[in-house]
Order: sequence, then C-alpha cells, then structure tokens
Amino acid sequence: MPVWKALPRAIRDAHQALVDAGNWSGGDVVRLGLGVSRPYLVTHPDHVQQVLQERAAIYPRGDDTALWRSVRKLVGDGILAEGETWAASRKTLAPMFRPTRIAALVDTMAAAIAEAVDHLDEAAATGTPIDVGTELSRIVCSAAMRVFLADRVSVNDALRIMAAQETIVTAMAPRLLAPFMPWWVPMPGDRRFHAAVQTIDDILLPVLRESLRHPGDGDDVLSTLARARTPDARALSEKQMRDDLVSMVAVTTETSYVALTWLWPVLANNPAVAKQLYEEIEQVVGTGPVRAEHLPQLTYTTMVLEELLRLFPSGWIVPRRAAAADVLGGVRIDKGSTIILSPYATQRMAAFWGPTADVFDPERFAPGRAAAEGRHRYAHYPFGIGMHRCLGEHLFNLEALLIVATLLSRFRFAMADPSIPPTRVAASLRPGRRVEMTLAPVGRPVAL
Repeated sequence: MPVWKALPRAIRDAHQALVDAGNWSGGDVVRLGLGVSRPYLVTHPDHVQQVLQERAAIYPRGDDTALWRSVRKLVGDGILAEGETWAASRKTLAPMFRPTRIAALVDTMAAAIAEAVDHLDEAAATGTPIDVGTELSRIVCSAAMRVFLADRVSVNDALRIMAAQETIVTAMAPRLLAPFMPWWVPMPGDRRFHAAVQTIDDILLPVLRESLRHPGDGDDVLSTLARARTPDARALSEKQMRDDLVSMVAVTTETSYVALTWLWPVLANNPAVAKQLYEEIEQVVGTGPVRAEHLPQLTYTTMVLEELLRLFPSGWIVPRRAAAADVLGGVRIDKGSTIILSPYATQRMAAFWGPTADVFDPERFAPGRAAAEGRHRYAHYPFGIGMHRCLGEHLFNLEALLIVATLLSRFRFAMADPSIPPTRVAASLRPGRRVEMTLAPVGRPVAL
C-alpha cells in the first residue's frame, strides 16, 4: 500500500487504517508505506498462527519496536520479556493464573466486586453521573488487590497505579506513531511517561521490600515472588521481583477495565442485546449476590463479552521483528523487518467475519456457531496465541462476568452521550473521550 494511500489514513484514524488495509489486501500480507517506516501488516489467521505460534522463534517481540521499547521501560525484564528471563518469570507466575486456582477464588472476587459496587448506590439514588472508566478501575482494583496481592496494596494506592498506567499508555502514543524515532530523541509524552513509572515504583517498592522481610506462606503474588528461586537456587533480585510485580499489576487490571468501558455505549446502541442480557441476569442471578455457581449459566453474557473483545480488543496491535529472513503468505520478509499483527483489524475484516463484520452481534459466539461456519481458530485472538498468550485470559473471563452480572443485577443505566466513542491511539484500545452514564436501581426509571 503506497505512502500516499497508507499514511493519510494512519494519521486520520490509525485503528481503522489497519482494518482498511486488511480489507484492501483481502488478508494477504501487505507492506504499509508510512514514510520512514514500512512495516508488514499480517491479518490472515493462517499467517497470524505462523508468526505467533509456528515460527515464533523467527518473530520475537524485538526490543527495538516502538511498543516493546516503551513497555520494557515500564516493566523491565520479566514476564513481558523474552528468552530465559521470560521463561523463568512465566514459570513462577503462571500457577497463579491456573483455572483451578482462579475458580477457587471466584467467591472472594465476587465479594470484593460487590463491596466496590456498593459505593455506586448513592450516585444511583441521586442520579449523579459517573465516569465509567474511573468506577470500573476502582471495582477491578478491589478484586485484583484482594485476590493477587492479599490487600497488601490499598485500593487507593492501586487506583494511583492505574492512573499512572493510563498516563503511560497514552504518553506512548507519539512513539507508536513515529516508531523510527530513537529513544535518545525527546518526544512529547516522554516526561509524563517517566514520571508515571516513578509513581508506580514509589508505591510498589516499599510494599515489595516489606514482603521480603515478612514473606508469609500465602499464594499471593508478593509471597510467591519472595519464595521464588532462580535455576541456580538463588533468591530473585529486587529488580527481578519489581519487574514481575509491575507486570502482574498491569496484567490483572488493565484489560478488564479498559475492555468493559466500551460495553455500556455498545449496549446503548444495541437495545435488543441489552434486553436479552438483562433478562438472563435477572433469571440467573436475580437480585444477587452473584456467586460462582451462577457463572456457567450466564451463556448469553459470555457471548456478549466475547463479541465485545472481538470489536474492542484491549491489545489492538502486536508488533514483531523478523530475526531471520522468511517467506510469509508468499511475501519475502527480510531480516530486521517490522511485522504488525492486529487483533483489531483481523477481528473486523469482512473476509473472516462476513459483510456485517462491523455489527455487534453476540450470536457469532453462540455454542457451535464457529464450527458450523468453519471459522478459523485464530480469526479471534484478543489475548494473543502461542507461548506469549496472556496469562490473564481466564481471569478476565470470570472477572468480567462477575462485574457485569453484579452491576446489571442492581442497576439500569443511561449514557450521557450514547454514541460509540472514537478510539484513541495508545498502547491499549482506549475510548477517545470520557464515558459517562447515570445509574438507577433496578425497577426505577433512569434519569436522562
């Protein structure tokens, strides 16, 4: 795609530009003319599978790609790194995300979420508008801090961390749009980025050092890291623990609240979906509280969340760097080339989702539908695939169900602005404006 066609679209709307390029190529590998940068866009599920799974060794994350350079400046070397460091961190932390462990903590999560949602009663009673992103941040933090950090980090401090993460992922935007720019060249957002990283360290390092003095025998993140050992039986360094801890806080909070922020305007624009969602939650949960045994019965709610992640995947762009020459989809890839994969693009392309690909339709994820349609397994990969598949996938699936069921068993809502927000260029898929709504207890009309 020549620069005169690709660059103006990317400047105007970077997210839609990837969808347009994918549709234009029909899923073929396409080189995007973006001026100095000329990455290859990979959208076909076959090619996604090859890059992220079958030939993953050829396509590492690459510290010199704009996204991973920025991420490494936040999280350092750990679960988001590569090679032996990544493998060691994954081995230490992966057991915390096993489905059996997460499932055993559902009622604990549900209680934390219910307590956090209680704080919305006053706003609902008075008809005071709420900022959806802010409130979801608080709800997600309440659950994550209890389940993963054993309340060693207060909810208020966790909210400060999430505010810093918000600064970080948005401050990265100039470098995402100018990936060729070296880090030693100052760019807008750099100062905010470094200040936010320092804020996170100022909160977490004292907690980390306290856990080293009193590690405990629990299975929370800090106790697990304090007991962990390197392959040669040494304790982890403070830096290694810090890097893994920062990564874990991001993994357990970021996707949930960012993805769920999109849900409410989507439901406002799809009243038939909202009605069916209300009916299922009322039938299964009633007036609450939500419990573990309710979750398997929330079939339609699960379908809604799957469709939400299809259209609004938090991780919208996945860059890779070719460590060796390769041929992908008949296209020669030179060593050192930048590869861009985008769940946002693949999951919105007509070639894989039909002519209504941009329509919100939870029935796409009805049981048996994907197999009946012959849908490619990797036409939908909001959590990635292969060895770097997100550890937090199962956590999100349960936590999101709990949050949505808890909120909609207690409240109805009306949006201050019912339109779907534009997207904002950042490390994760964020709305381009604040999302605000008014709540009312179930059974009472919502004040518009």
